[in-house]
Amino acid sequence: EFDYGTDVLASLLEKADAQYLNSTITYTGKGTNLLAATVPYVIERYGYLDVAFIGVSTPESITKSTPRYFMEGDEFVYDFAAGEDLYKTVQGVVDEVREKGADIVIVISHLGVEEGSEPNRATDLIANTTGIDAVIDGHSHTTAPCELVANKSGKKIVYTQTGTKLNNIGKLTISKDGSIKAELVSEAEKDAEVTAFIEGLKGEYESLVNTVVAHTAVELSITDENGVRAVRNRETAIGDLCADAYRAVADTDIAFVNGGGIRAGIKAGEITYNDIFSVFPFGNEVVVLKLKGQTIADILEFSVRSYPEENGGFMHVSGLTYTMDPSVETPCLTDDKKNYVSMKEGASRRVSNIKVLNANGKYEPIDLNREYTVASQSFFLLSQGDGFTMVKEGTVVVNNGMVDVELLEKYIVEVLNGVIPEKYSRSAERVTLKTAEAEKPKPETGTKPSPGTSVF
Repeated sequence: EFDYGTDVLASLLEKADAQYLNSTITYTGKGTNLLAATVPYVIERYGYLDVAFIGVSTPESITKSTPRYFMEGDEFVYDFAAGEDLYKTVQGVVDEVREKGADIVIVISHLGVEEGSEPNRATDLIANTTGIDAVIDGHSHTTAPCELVANKSGKKIVYTQTGTKLNNIGKLTISKDGSIKAELVSEAEKDAEVTAFIEGLKGEYESLVNTVVAHTAVELSITDENGVRAVRNRETAIGDLCADAYRAVADTDIAFVNGGGIRAGIKAGEITYNDIFSVFPFGNEVVVLKLKGQTIADILEFSVRSYPEENGGFMHVSGLTYTMDPSVETPCLTDDKKNYVSMKEGASRRVSNIKVLNANGKYEPIDLNREYTVASQSFFLLSQGDGFTMVKEGTVVVNNGMVDVELLEKYIVEVLNGVIPEKYSRSAERVTLKTAEAEKPKPETGTKPSPGTSVF
C-alpha cells in the first residue's frame, strides 16, 4: 500500500509478522531502499508439498498512487517491471523456485484484468509465462471465484480475485494430487474481541460523522442508470459538483477533478460529514497552479486518451467546455509507466473547441499562450498523479493545507447555502462527444436535423 508513502510502508514492513513479497520492484537510488525488507518469494511446506509464493506488483502503482513517493529529488529510483520485462522477471523467479524444489507455484499479484492495464494484466502475465499453477490477484476489484486461463504453453491455470472491501474471502485448495481449486467463502463468524474494538472506535466518531450539514433533493451518483461506474470515463453531476467546488472555493479560472478520486456519490436527503468524507476519502490538499492554455489543452487530451475505457485520470472540469472526438486516435505518447511524455508530432487531437468561462460569464476560445489559474488536488497538480507530468511546468500559487473534504463542505454549506440545487440532477454538458451524425449533411427540407453531438 503506497498511498501513505514509502516511508510509512517501510515502518509497516518492520512491524509486520508476515513476510512482504516483491519480485518486480527494483531500487536504483543512492539513499535508503525502503523496500529492502521485501523478498521475491518464499517457499512453505504443507504436508509433503513445497509451495512457492511469488509477489508481483503493478507498474501502474507509480501513476495511480503518488509519483513523488517513488522519487529522490527529480528522479525515479523505484522501478516496476512492465510488459516484456515483467514476464521475463517473473519467469526467472518461477524457474528459480522450481529449481529449489517447489512443487506448486502461486503468484500473489496486484495486477488486475482491466483493459486499460494491458500489457500488465494478470492475464497477460499468465499468457506469457510457464510454470505458474495459480494466480491470486487484486487491483481491478474483480470478483472471479475460479477461472482457468491458458499460459504460454496452453496449459490452463487457476486465476482468482475476491473483489474489494472484504466483500468476499477467497479459499485456495491444493489436493493431494497437486490439483488446485479456488472459491469464495463468506465469513462464518466475526471475532467478538475485534468486533468490539471496531465498534468502540466507530462510537468515538459517530456523533461527528453523522452530523447533518446540508440537504439535497437530487441524488448525485458515481454510476449511470444501469449501475455502471461512470466517473472514470464521462461527465457526471457529482463530478461537476466537485469541480465547481474547487473553482468556487479556490477562486480560480478553471478546476479539474480526476474521476478516480471521486469514490462515492451523495444520496438524496440529509448530507452528513460522513457523506462528504466518502466522496473524498484520501485527504488530498487543495492546490492552485498557474498553467498556460497549451498545458491545459494537453491535460484534456491526456484525460480522454483511453476513452471509452475507464481511466482514473479522466478529468471533470469547471470553468471550461470542450468537444471530444473518439474516432481520432490519441496523440499522447507515454513511457512504460504510462506517464505523459509528449504529443505525437503532426497528429490530430481528440479534443477541440476548448472554451474558458470569462469574467462576464461567457465562454470564449482558450488562449494557448495565456496563463490561467487552475485548482485541483495535490495528487494531480503537485505529484503528477495518473501520469500528468505536464503540470510540472506550472507555478504554484496556493498550497495552504486545506484538504478536499473541507473544500467540498465549504462549497455545499456556504456557497450553496446548505442545499444542493436542482441543476446537479444531471451533468452540465461541459463535455460534448462528437459523433458520426455531426458529419452528415443537414437536410434541405424544413425537418429538424438529427443531433450532431451527444453528451457523455
